[in-house]
Amino acid sequence: METVVSGIRSTGKLHLGNYYGALSNFVKMQDEYKCFFFIADLHSLTTHPTPHGLQQTVRQVIVEYLAAGIDPEKSTIYVQSDVPEVAELYLYMNMNAYLGELERATSFKDKVRADPNNVNAGLLTYPVLMACDILIHHGTKVPVGKDQEQHLEMTRTFGNRFNRLYEVDYFKEAFAFSYSDKLVKVPGLDGQGKMGKSNGDANCIYLSDSPEIIRKKVMRAVSDGGPTEMNQTKPEAIQNLFDLMKVVSSTDTVAHFDALYNKCEIRYGDFKKQLAEDMIIATDDVRNRIEEISKDDEYIAKVAKMGAEKAGESARQTIKEVRDIIGFKKFY
Repeated sequence: METVVSGIRSTGKLHLGNYYGALSNFVKMQDEYKCFFFIADLHSLTTHPTPHGLQQTVRQVIVEYLAAGIDPEKSTIYVQSDVPEVAELYLYMNMNAYLGELERATSFKDKVRADPNNVNAGLLTYPVLMACDILIHHGTKVPVGKDQEQHLEMTRTFGNRFNRLYEVDYFKEAFAFSYSDKLVKVPGLDGQGKMGKSNGDANCIYLSDSPEIIRKKVMRAVSDGGPTEMNQTKPEAIQNLFDLMKVVSSTDTVAHFDALYNKCEIRYGDFKKQLAEDMIIATDDVRNRIEEISKDDEYIAKVAKMGAEKAGESARQTIKEVRDIIGFKKFY
């Protein structure tokens, strides 16, 4: 049975992008693969070095993992910082990661442009830590978003470099994996780029958002004055709204509004109302489960403890073997 590994940073509540880009795939995979799904609280420190309420945000992601349908009996749900072996492997792998390749990472360059005053070493070596999350469990399938494909390529580079350096065939290659034909990229409501917490709450539809909040956010989404020519190319902001509709609405609904746009007859108010209602329906079951699970502290603690034990067992075995390969030997 192949191993699937993936995680989500604990920098806030999960949104539609997390759900359709990751969680929905996680649920499908757990019946066919050995799955490790973690809450990346160590990763969150690269951009949130002094996070407010770190434990609460980690708790929220555990709740939303469970609400989305991940079964802790079938999969391993764990908190990244509960498995210190990940940090040890990160240390070893950093010795064989080169400055030039890390500086060329697209996500690093994007983060530097966005916040030039927070260019820390953890941000630079983020791809190494991500690689270790995968390699520690010998993952071969990684359900990542399109923006993480380069990091996954670097994971293969680091694993293969370790193998060559120590003349072993130890780490396997990991590849992007999705149940759909292509990796899903869910756009945000701000008219540019993907949905993400770093762009503010107004950019995201959170899984826990109430119907009222969803309606308000969608109605305020960036649009324009409407098409002026038949069959004209949609600007990015409008294409993003249509892409969102493709995620949550029926093909007939999308085709209906697409035809109206092409005939210059679209009314964005009607379009947004339909989009909001379809989002509410799409998130209804998950939203209700989030509310229910959030009340059960005992169950949440049980899931975290069980996950730490299962992930720890896997990680300790890897670290033992890695230390032997490198040549660390005790004198007592």
